[in-house]
Amino acid sequence: MFGEAHKDLRRRLAPLFTLKALGVYVSIQENTIRKHIIRWLEMAKNPEPVQLRLLCREMNLETSQNVFVGPYLSASARAQITRDYYLFNVGLMRLPVYLPGFSFYKATHAVQRLIRTLGDCASQSKQRMREGHEPTCLMDFWMVETLREMKEAEQAGSPPPPHSSDMEIGQHVFDFLFAAQDASTSSLVWVATLLEQNPKVLEKIREEQRQIRCDPNSPITPEQLREMKYTEMVVKEVLRFRPPATMVPHIANVDFPLTDSYVVPKGAIIFPSLLESSFQGFSNPHTFDPERFSPDRVEDQVYKRNWLLFGAGPHQCLGQRYAINHLILFTALFCRLASWTRIRTPGCDEIMYTPTIVPKDGCLIYLSARHDEE
Repeated sequence: MFGEAHKDLRRRLAPLFTLKALGVYVSIQENTIRKHIIRWLEMAKNPEPVQLRLLCREMNLETSQNVFVGPYLSASARAQITRDYYLFNVGLMRLPVYLPGFSFYKATHAVQRLIRTLGDCASQSKQRMREGHEPTCLMDFWMVETLREMKEAEQAGSPPPPHSSDMEIGQHVFDFLFAAQDASTSSLVWVATLLEQNPKVLEKIREEQRQIRCDPNSPITPEQLREMKYTEMVVKEVLRFRPPATMVPHIANVDFPLTDSYVVPKGAIIFPSLLESSFQGFSNPHTFDPERFSPDRVEDQVYKRNWLLFGAGPHQCLGQRYAINHLILFTALFCRLASWTRIRTPGCDEIMYTPTIVPKDGCLIYLSARHDEE
């Protein structure tokens, strides 16, 4: 999207990511992540290795459901979303053959069902917000603003505002679900992979967590989350070192001089490599070094032309703070509650495209519960 239509949509979505809204999401994220890690540790009592990618994928899908539309999904609706999102993921990686029985056909119909389910959540949220309840999920924060604009339009005798129908809202929330799911799963897997390879960084995270939270079982508050400066530096370095979506297509809006000798023609589709960009400009770019994001170095500002994880300009990701919070919460909880050992196999660190990037083995590990005095 471009121009006024794009600006208008971003304006309507901005209330979804205010400090107040993010604070509500932090509690939901923390509870869901903690529940899954505790379940993983119960599973780990059976001394079998686990593939962390599969566990993180399941955890992320539940977290997204809880944060985006939590109160409005029945158990059967949650199970249907899980099945449909799996079909969508499979179809995304197959040839686009729209014939019954083919993965792309199944994915197309799965997306339609997902949008209908999310549209129904929008309808329920509108009714609940009309009754004056406090927002408890992303959908609620959106519907508060939508209902206000719908009321103003009705009083003025104008048509309903754009992006206010249940189906339109369902389509946008599906976009959020897609954006929040696979990229975050990739990054969580790389957190465990890279911290296992960098034990000194892992210990510094644990020390920061001990200083901020004496009791590892106490809930993490938004205020405590903001104190986790080193953990956030580590998260940013994970994102730089292994950007989950390595190529994001763009369209040239104008003739763009890419170099002194080449101009990208207007209308051309461009696939910039975020992976290559992350290893340009930064000091010692092939070294995993969270300190590059410290207040003394601020390399995300010094080399901002290469720090493109969340895009840039008018299309910069609206949910980047939500995503970073999610990664910090997982890192804080996982490092404090669990110990893990990677199972080394030939080629396990090679990058696999799914389409986001993960280690070839999906991060195969032995997990165990960690006692805080360790």
